[in-house]
Amino acid sequence: MSDELMQKIKTFIMEEFLPGEDPDELTETTPLISGGILDSIATLKLVMFVEEQYSVNFAPHEVDKENLDNLASIVRLVRSKNPSVA
Repeated sequence: MSDELMQKIKTFIMEEFLPGEDPDELTETTPLISGGILDSIATLKLVMFVEEQYSVNFAPHEVDKENLDNLASIVRLVRSKNPSVA
């Protein structure tokens, strides 16, 4: 997982929601919402972090399990909103 965008989001999730856990356990396909890592409050914190860090705004219908359930889908959504993000 060398992608810089994915790594920053992973680091945020590890520090905020999985402190002390093995970072290798969180892969780009680990289910975050359906796996119970993110509840509704944690999901909102993640959305606020991503919006601030990458100058994107998510529509309410985009803040769902389909777009936020794993690192790969989050990265895809951010890049669709801001193609200049590396």
